[in-house]
Amino acid sequence: MNLAQSIEARLAALEPESMDLLDESGQHIGHAGWKPGGSHFRLRIVSRQFAGKDRISRHRIVYAALGPLMNDIHALAINAYAPDEI
Repeated sequence: MNLAQSIEARLAALEPESMDLLDESGQHIGHAGWKPGGSHFRLRIVSRQFAGKDRISRHRIVYAALGPLMNDIHALAINAYAPDEI
């Protein structure tokens, strides 16, 4: 299982209604933190677990779900929404 698949598997715990994970690592070749197999990601996730939460709380929920994988991710841009915000 590659890093992107591992990220998606862990985020499944948030029961997302939709989730798009884009590996942008190819745009960062030669930059700090770049490594083969993924290091820079953009996430768009919709989950009921984000309802009533501010942006920072939503990011913390995502980080908690990812747990130790955050050690392997150099950059993660997060757009987290509650279903009624879409």
